[in-house]
Amino acid sequence: MLTALLKTMRPRHWTKNAFIFAALVFDGKLFDLPDFLRTLAGFGLFCLISSAVYIFNDLFDLEADRQHPVKRDRPLASGKLAVPVAIAAGSILTFMTLALGYWLAWQFDLVLLVYFAMILAYSKWLKHIPVLDVLVLATGFVLRVHAGTMLITVERFSPWMYVVMTLLALFLGFGKRRAELALLADDAANHRKVLDGYTLPLLDQFITIVSSMTIVAYSLYTFFRPEAPGGYALMLTIPFVVYAIFRYLYLIHVKDAGGEPEEILLSDRPFQISILLWGLAVLAVFYLS
Repeated sequence: MLTALLKTMRPRHWTKNAFIFAALVFDGKLFDLPDFLRTLAGFGLFCLISSAVYIFNDLFDLEADRQHPVKRDRPLASGKLAVPVAIAAGSILTFMTLALGYWLAWQFDLVLLVYFAMILAYSKWLKHIPVLDVLVLATGFVLRVHAGTMLITVERFSPWMYVVMTLLALFLGFGKRRAELALLADDAANHRKVLDGYTLPLLDQFITIVSSMTIVAYSLYTFFRPEAPGGYALMLTIPFVVYAIFRYLYLIHVKDAGGEPEEILLSDRPFQISILLWGLAVLAVFYLS
C-alpha cells in the first residue's frame, strides 16, 4: 500500500518543481547558503503539494483512468491503492504543506495555496476546455518561478524570465497533448475529453508558434541584461536552448515521445547533455565572470 501511495504521488514529476530555483540561480545567489536552504525547503514543499494534487487528480479521474490503455495500471485505477487511504493521504499532505509553507514565508504559502486551488480546479473542470487546459498548466510553472522570488530578496531577476517560462511551459504542454492524441488516435476523446477539441495539425501549429517564441524570448532575455554579471556573455547559451527545443521537437515528431516531458528529461541522453551544458554555461556566466 505504501509503495502504491508513493507511486501515486509521482516522485518522477518532482523535476518540474526545479523551476523554483530560477530566481536563486538567475539572481546570482546560488551559493548564498541561507537563500539556497530556503529555496530548497520551498522545493520540497512544492513537491509535497504537487503530490497531493496528483492524488486528488487520480481520484477525480478514477473511472476514466480505468479505460485508458496506460493509466489503468495506476494504483488507484488498478485497485492497488484504496480510495479512503488516498483521500486521507492527500488531505494530510495538503494541510501539512500549507502549515510549513506559512512558517517559511506567508507570501510563499499564498503562492502554494493559489497553485493548489488552481490545479484542483484544473483537475475537476478546466482540463476539459481546449487551449485553456494548457494555459493553466503553463501558469503552474510560472507560479513555481514566482514562488522562488518569494523566498529570497531578488535584485537582478528579470521579468523576461516569466515570459520565457510561460512560453516554455506552453511548448511542453502542447507537445504533451500532441503525444496523447497520437497515442490514442480515434479513441482519444473517450479517454481525455479535451482531446476532442484538438487535431494534430492544430497542435503542430501551436507548437511551431510557441517554440519559435520561446527561442526569441530567451534571446531577448540574454540581450536585455548587459548590466548583470557576465554582460552579453549569456547570449552564448542560446545555441544550447535552440538544440534542446529542436531535440524535443524531434522526439515528438519522429519518436512519438512527449506524453510525459519529465520522462524525456530523465531518459534521453542528448537532451540531458544539452540541458547540462546549458546549465554549466549559465553558471560560468553568472558566477565566474
